[in-house]
Amino acid sequence: MSSPKNIPLVVVGSIGLDTIATPRERRTDLLGGSASYAGVAAAFFTRVGLVGVVGSDFDAAHLALYRRCGCDLAGLQIRDGRTFRWSGVYEENMDNRRTLSTELNVFADFAPCLPPAYRRAPFLFLANIAPALQLHVLDQMRPPRFVMADTMDLWIETARPALQRVIRRVHLLTVNESEARHLTGQRSLLAAAHRLLGWGPRYVLIKKGEHGCSLFSRRGVFQLPAYPVPDVRDPTGAGDTFAGGFIGALAAGGRVHAAALRRAMLYGSVVASFGVEAFSLDRLRRLTRRAIGQRARVFHRMLRVD
Repeated sequence: MSSPKNIPLVVVGSIGLDTIATPRERRTDLLGGSASYAGVAAAFFTRVGLVGVVGSDFDAAHLALYRRCGCDLAGLQIRDGRTFRWSGVYEENMDNRRTLSTELNVFADFAPCLPPAYRRAPFLFLANIAPALQLHVLDQMRPPRFVMADTMDLWIETARPALQRVIRRVHLLTVNESEARHLTGQRSLLAAAHRLLGWGPRYVLIKKGEHGCSLFSRRGVFQLPAYPVPDVRDPTGAGDTFAGGFIGALAAGGRVHAAALRRAMLYGSVVASFGVEAFSLDRLRRLTRRAIGQRARVFHRMLRVD
């Protein structure tokens, strides 16, 4: 696959096929993975270089979706074998979920290899993959202007030293509430964020699901509620969609400062609010930049206190 000369944002993560059960319905072989959600969400704002691996069973329609949304696929590996698969079930509250099965398949031997154009990208999102792979990507890049990284409890338990090396090399670390507490041993999210900031990043963004998110820096805290959604159909990938919208909006502006970060958080919340309205990426595939802008303006009016 050929690559364009300029890629503003690179997204590296998992690509999978999901089986998801909610209290209302069950769906199989859905497009999923952290790179899918984050890459498509980011592509509403800027050109994205998508890095991941899929098997020979991966539907060509999924590749067409990535391209149609604005993702370049020069960094996507297609290998003989089966695509990564995950199965899970949500409880009645649509918040707690239980993993039923995980099949790594071709993802087990994934080694990200960045095309030359990707290595010069000014913005990089390291979605949830093993810290060793995140470090492998960082070693291939010309130092980006801004690096954002995500992680999960599994890596906190099994790969903490490598994860801490990642944290020292990124500008922003994003985790959810339980991951922040698990990683630092601090019950208070403020104390946890301050400890994480002491490890090297300039910013720590803690996701709190339906309760929004908080951005911590050495200058203070900015808190944003989640955009209210009356009917959540599938919360899978909501955090990755938020992260993609966030880093995509930031990369589109090209500059990183307090106002740009707050605006990026708003856009991330808005795109994630669309994503949970349908299974998989079904709502994102029908979404338009105009609809995002309209909801962002409504959200902005909700947040006014004067």
